[in-house]
Amino acid sequence: MIETKDLCKSFDGAKALDKVTLTVSDGEITGLVGTNGAGKSTLLRLMAGVLKPDAGTITVDGQPVWDDPKAKSQFVFVSDDPYFFNNATPKDMADYYRSLYPAFDKAQFDRLIKAFDLEMTRRVATFSKGMKRQLAILLAVCAKTKYVLLDETFDGLDPVMRAAVKSLFANEMSERGLTPLISSHSLRELEDICDHVGLLHKGGLLLSEDLDDMKTGLLKLQCVFSDENDAQNVSKSLKVLSDERQGRLHVMTVRGTREQVTEIFSHIDTVFFEILPLTLEELFIAETEGAGYDVRKLIIQ
Repeated sequence: MIETKDLCKSFDGAKALDKVTLTVSDGEITGLVGTNGAGKSTLLRLMAGVLKPDAGTITVDGQPVWDDPKAKSQFVFVSDDPYFFNNATPKDMADYYRSLYPAFDKAQFDRLIKAFDLEMTRRVATFSKGMKRQLAILLAVCAKTKYVLLDETFDGLDPVMRAAVKSLFANEMSERGLTPLISSHSLRELEDICDHVGLLHKGGLLLSEDLDDMKTGLLKLQCVFSDENDAQNVSKSLKVLSDERQGRLHVMTVRGTREQVTEIFSHIDTVFFEILPLTLEELFIAETEGAGYDVRKLIIQ
């Protein structure tokens, strides 16, 4: 488990992080979302021990991270701009990682390099941005650490490669209990992979929730009322968080269980009615607006 408590960091007097408390649970994929400048990269660098916090604590399985090689050996950090040695090839980088991480799986790395159609002896400097990102992720996974910290993981990857990387994470989690922590500026990139998501804005953590918990008691409805007065009756029976109209069609986000909603609408005459799953974006909008924020202004779609 990775834990931060009241974490603070400033650069030239400007606060990058302000009292951030976050728990990354083992065996889950945790996502960090927020606009550029929200503090995601700073938080990951502090967790990785690259930066020293001004205040607060960071521990990995109870061990302080800063200046502790034993704690740092439990994770790999992949930055938003992965670094490779001048003139290095994937083989050279694999040899380097083997010197840092004794459990590095060279056989798996060789298989994955072929599967991702990367050339083992080609200079990394000639790779595209997406190819460099793929190589950095493969090196991190094959290091066989307990945790992998990834900054803007899917940046530069095409849809096929994104799916391949997600499948790779799922397999490693199932086989050896890998715990990835992934940052992104886009909710949609994390929607189908994360178990837990934290929303950062201007150095503060606005929200940190398990997706299953967020989904509990929140529903999206689409309906056309035979009598528009019934829309007010719904508001009396359910807490309506939003009601957007497109002509006669109401798109509503409400608090309540599926059973409660079905029972209420069984007594209302509708031309059309259905219950739909909420997207991660819609979940965040519902939760953050309740706290006085408009997530649509905070998150890049």
